[in-house]
Order: sequence, then C-alpha cells, then structure tokens
Amino acid sequence: MSDQRITYKDAGVDIAAGNSFVNMIKPLVKSTFRPEVMAEIGGFGGLFSLNTTKYKNPVLVSGTDGVGTKLKIAFMADMHETVGIDLVAMCVNDIVVQGAEPLFFLDYLATGRLHPEKGAAIVKGIAEGCRQAGCALIGGETAEMPGFYSDDEYDLAGFAVGVVDRDRIIDGSGISVGNRLIGIASSGLHSNGYSLARKLVFERMGLAIDAEFPGTGRTVAEELLTPTRIYVRSIMNLLKDYSIKGIAHITGGGLLENVPRVLPKGCRATMHLSSWERPLLFDVLAEAGNVERDEMYRTFNMGIGMVLAVAEQDCDDMLDRLNGLGEHAWVIGEITACPENSDPTQLVEG
Repeated sequence: MSDQRITYKDAGVDIAAGNSFVNMIKPLVKSTFRPEVMAEIGGFGGLFSLNTTKYKNPVLVSGTDGVGTKLKIAFMADMHETVGIDLVAMCVNDIVVQGAEPLFFLDYLATGRLHPEKGAAIVKGIAEGCRQAGCALIGGETAEMPGFYSDDEYDLAGFAVGVVDRDRIIDGSGISVGNRLIGIASSGLHSNGYSLARKLVFERMGLAIDAEFPGTGRTVAEELLTPTRIYVRSIMNLLKDYSIKGIAHITGGGLLENVPRVLPKGCRATMHLSSWERPLLFDVLAEAGNVERDEMYRTFNMGIGMVLAVAEQDCDDMLDRLNGLGEHAWVIGEITACPENSDPTQLVEG
C-alpha cells in the first residue's frame, strides 16, 4: 500500500472549482429574485415568503422535469446557454396550465467534472428562463460525480412551485361540447422527441452538427437547440380577463396524448391539421424517416406548444390578445361529443 497522500481533487472532485462556480453564478441568481425571496444563495435551503394577503385560499402547485436527450445536442455543439431555458420552461409551463403563477425554481446539475465556465453558461440560461417566467431561482445543487458521468457531460433537473387561488384552479372540468381550441405556436421541438429526432437527423439524413438544416438557413445545432417557449406571462395575462376551461402543455406524447389529459368524460378534441402553420422542421423529419402521421403527432408538438379550451364567444378576443402579446395563435379545433370507447382526440385533414 502506497504512503502517498490522496486528496478529494485526486479522486476527481475539485472543491475550489465548485467555489469558483458559485461565485460566478451569484449575480445570475440574484437577477431573478422577487421581493418574497428571503435569503442569498449559499444556504442549506431557499427561503420564500408567500404573500397570503394576495390570495383568498392559496393552493401550491409544483412541477419537476428535465431536458432529456436534447442535452446530447448541446454536448455535440458545445453550446450550453439555452438548455437552462428549456429546463425552466418544462417545469413552469406544466404548472401554469392549472392557473398557477410560478413563484420559485430550484435546479440540479450533475456532471462528471465541473467546468466553472460551462456551469455558469448553463445557469445563465436557467436565470434567463426564470426571468421570462417571472419566478425566482432560490437554490439548487451541483453534484460533481467522477466515474458516473463522463468529464464533458452533465444532466439537469428542475423543480418549480407556483400558487393559485383554490376557486381559480384550471382542471378541465368546465370543458364542454362547443368550446373552441386555441393553439399557441411552439418555437420548435421544445424538449421532446429528441431520441427520434437525433436518429432521423444524424443517422437517416447523415447531417453533421454544424451542417445546414434543410430549408431553414440555420445549422443543425441552431435549429435543434432553439429553446422551449415559456408561456407563463401570456397565459397569466389572459387569466386576468378571461375564463379558460382547460389548458394542455404539449410535451412528450404530443397533441394526441396531452390534450386528452384535461378532457372530461364524453368530450373529444377535434383538431383541424390545416388550421395552423406547421414549421418546416417537422415535415423534414417526417420525410427523412417516412414517419407515419399519427406517430409524428404522438411524438412531437407539431408546432403547437399549448392548447387552450375556451368559450366560443371569447375566442376572437383571446386570439387578438395573444397575438398582441407576441404569440402566434390560431383556432385549431373544437370540443365535440366523444362516442363511448372512442379516441378522445380526432385529427382532421384539411
């Protein structure tokens, strides 16, 4: 047995690098703070004071998610400033569909070896996502795990908490036949379907990460790393003046699987496929793999990031509001009666 002294750094964990990383991200984290935040970064837990005078009967709503295999694209391109936006988006978009205002966010970054500059780039994206959502980044965890992850790879997970008054919770129970479906445009793939997308782009199409993605004038990296759109501010703006019967965040499972999650028994979502502008990206992927229509709509968002079920009389005003807020929105269908033992979603050509 050798008498040579071994340090934690020799085992692959650099505490000094970790301290440097924390100092680099402090101003990024502070830029997201809301008045309710009660402590600086560095404590064992984040402190957030809930303003109970703002709510009659507050209900906390939480969500957690990751970025998935989209991270593989970030590794290939060595581009890390946008995946943090994806991380926040996948969490806050999930809780705003229930009418909840996101309050705070925590992140978990695990890596084989901590590179402070790369870590700071990731947190820069997380902070940007929090600013877009109006929530505070009040804490997180960075785990350096040599031998578990390779030195140049990492994984991300996030956790968001929001609040809504009990009588303003959106759960889909108010949806009825005749309601209209408003679709709000996605920014691209968002953070779902990347296992199939990577297979199509790199194996079937044989494209390199810095090649042009056909028909877009952008590189593969730029197209596939487009960050997930955050819909919080637009939906919270609508909720000030309108009643929304149900909202579906179009994530894994696409339009076919996510819209039924908010439908009451006896209701079907009938969607007209020619009613919105589908980004070229999806047509390129479908053609590359000869992917069947329903497989595409079950895997990808197909250009729609959120679906809102609304009363017919409110539909036009809500569309005008959304488009005025910088969204692209369309009436993409309606709620129809669902025969017993029938699919709760119906895709109509034309």
